[in-house]
Amino acid sequence: MTFTERLRPTIRMRLTLLYTGLFIGAGVLLLGLTYFLVKNNLDNQAVPKAARMLDGTSKAPLPPPEQGVEATDRSVEVAMVRVRDDYQRKTLNALLTQGGIALGLVGAAGIGFGWLLADRALRPVHKITETAGRVARSHDLTERIGYEGPRDDVKELADTFDTMLGRLARAFDGQRRFVANASHELRTPLAINRTLIDVAVRRPDATGDVKRLGESLLVVNGRHERLIDGLLTLAGTEGVAVDAGPLDLADVAGHVLDQAAREARERGLTPRRDLGRAVTSGDPVLVERLVQNLVENAVRHNRDGGALSVTTRSRDGWAEVVVSNTGPVVPGYEVETIFEPFRRLGNDRLRSDRGSGLGLSIVRATASAHGGTVTAVPRPGGGLDVTVRLPSRAPVPVLGASVEPAARHVNAVPGPG
Repeated sequence: MTFTERLRPTIRMRLTLLYTGLFIGAGVLLLGLTYFLVKNNLDNQAVPKAARMLDGTSKAPLPPPEQGVEATDRSVEVAMVRVRDDYQRKTLNALLTQGGIALGLVGAAGIGFGWLLADRALRPVHKITETAGRVARSHDLTERIGYEGPRDDVKELADTFDTMLGRLARAFDGQRRFVANASHELRTPLAINRTLIDVAVRRPDATGDVKRLGESLLVVNGRHERLIDGLLTLAGTEGVAVDAGPLDLADVAGHVLDQAAREARERGLTPRRDLGRAVTSGDPVLVERLVQNLVENAVRHNRDGGALSVTTRSRDGWAEVVVSNTGPVVPGYEVETIFEPFRRLGNDRLRSDRGSGLGLSIVRATASAHGGTVTAVPRPGGGLDVTVRLPSRAPVPVLGASVEPAARHVNAVPGPG
């Protein structure tokens, strides 16, 4: 939050200033009207008061006449005017002074009462905001505001928000059911095809052409399996709640590198490991899939005998995993496009052995679901430095226990797209 944003008054403060401004404005108007009425009344009573002074009934002293000059009607009139003006001036000055002080005190009290009234008026809005915040943090769409109050604008807002939560809950439930059904309906035929092809290839009377055709079909079938698995993972990751638990990115990266060691050796790659402690919280399966996609993409989109390094660390309140590799030159203006589904560089779309084009899309969706970010920077000689940052979590010391590696929660995670 910037300094100017912190100085921006809240809606409660604006309402308080509005209430107080209206109150003080009305007080100033009332004071001005009172001043006018009192002044007018003093003008009407000026002559009777002066007459009482001449009769001796008033104790106000008259101005002394000049030496050698008798009091004439003219001098009496002048004296009456002076007494009247002095009386009016003192009275009106006292009215303005005391009225201004009273208005200031009442205005200060009005600020306090306005602050309390604004809080009371905004209390239902605060309740809506708190509910929305809890839903955003927990993804629990079953929670409702349930505002009980008069049928006004706030009641309509709360009811509208509850209706929106209900529709979102139904939409996400439908999405989860679709993903579950699609997972079964799409994977089952591919598994059957793979079994039939494998049986046909292994038959004793299978010819060379049949075996070569079977091997080609198995490659195509495997690519379809990776594509469907990537689509289902992407659909199941975006905008869903994660089963957060403590884990160390160093353990996850070490496990993933062990799994990718064989493929890396085939490409002549020797991964460099710099696995520092980086404790975070998240779903172990999804976080391992995230790191696995980064590592396998770094292997598959590398050159034979190139460089590959994986680094984990904690810095500035974030747990980071950085995967760097050599490979084709990536233009800076195409960095963002590789995070979009089915987007590849150049003519790499024709290569079916490098995945389905969903790997980095799944990485970004998983990082976002965990409150993190992912960035990619092109290397001068080709390749990328991909950095994933997840919110750091301080380890809780437990006697005789440590943070359990994420790899222990996962039996097998399908390869990336």
